[in-house]
Order: sequence, then C-alpha cells, then structure tokens
Amino acid sequence: MSATGTLLFLLLWAVLLAGALSIVVSTLRTGAPPMPSPPRVRRALLAMLPRDLTGTVLELGAGWGDLAFPLADHCPQARVVAYERSWLPFLFMCLRQRFFPRANLNLCRQDFFRASFQDAGCVLCYLSRGHMTRLAPRFAAELPEGALILSHTFSLRGWTPARTVRLDDLYRTPVYLYVVPPREQAR
Repeated sequence: MSATGTLLFLLLWAVLLAGALSIVVSTLRTGAPPMPSPPRVRRALLAMLPRDLTGTVLELGAGWGDLAFPLADHCPQARVVAYERSWLPFLFMCLRQRFFPRANLNLCRQDFFRASFQDAGCVLCYLSRGHMTRLAPRFAAELPEGALILSHTFSLRGWTPARTVRLDDLYRTPVYLYVVPPREQAR
C-alpha cells in the first residue's frame, strides 16, 4: 500500500473511531442511543397525522433524521423542528438537509429538555421510559390544549392515549397518539 493509501486508511479509521466514540459519549450523557425508527413504525406514525397539519411540529431526539424528513414531506404546511444532541447524527442530518433540502425542516443541535414546547401543535418522539416520565409534566404544562403527541414503544405514564395501534411486527410495537386535554382536566 502506498503512503497516500495508508494515510487515507488511517484517516478513515480515525473518523470512524471518533464517530463511534461520539455516539457512546452521547449515549452515556443522554441515556439513549440515536436509534432510527423502523420504516413500519414511521409509516404508522405518519398515518396518524393529518396531512394538513399546520403550526410547529417537534421531533424530540431526531437521530439520523429517519422520521424528520418524511415528517416534513408529510406535513408540508407545518414547520418541523428536529432536535438532536449527538453531533454525528446531527451532522448527518445537516448533510442530508444540504443535499435534499426541506424548506419546512429546521434542525437544532440542542437538548430538547431546554426547548420551549409552548408553540408546538404536535410532538413526535421515540424516547426511553425515563425520558417520557420526565417530559409528561412539561407536556401538560406547556403544550396547548388539543396538541398531538405521538410516541412509539414507550407510553406517557398517567396519560390516556386517544388511539393506540399495535404493529404486526416481531415486537408488536405500540404506537400511541395523545391529545392534550384542557388544563383543568386530570390526565
């Protein structure tokens, strides 16, 4: 192998190692790896959303953008904001947005726990049970009445879903749709 080939090989390994380490560090910091939503789950989530949805739609923990981009296509009149803290998946989403732009998609490399949910008409998430438990009071306090919350695999403890779909997959994955009730109603 030539010196240039060896250098390129070492550089590629260094980039791959840095990327893997960043995902490990991010997973340790956030408590969840950037896991993509399987295609069947994405289709089920999108099927539960009206295409004429307007306003702000949040995807919490967007990972590699596997849901953010189809979501922006599905709801072209909505402003989709995808939050991701891990730099490698975020960089991948930025490259994807650069080469296949969606005018209504905004990417935020930010901890969604520090974001405001007050203007959101819809929130989508694939988060751990612990994250969902932490988010439940924020959803109740900040999301407007009638806002939609879609989650798969993990439910919002103490909330009653307006609709639950069980997918015909190996895990019988549940997809939950919640509607934020009036403030005075108990969850």
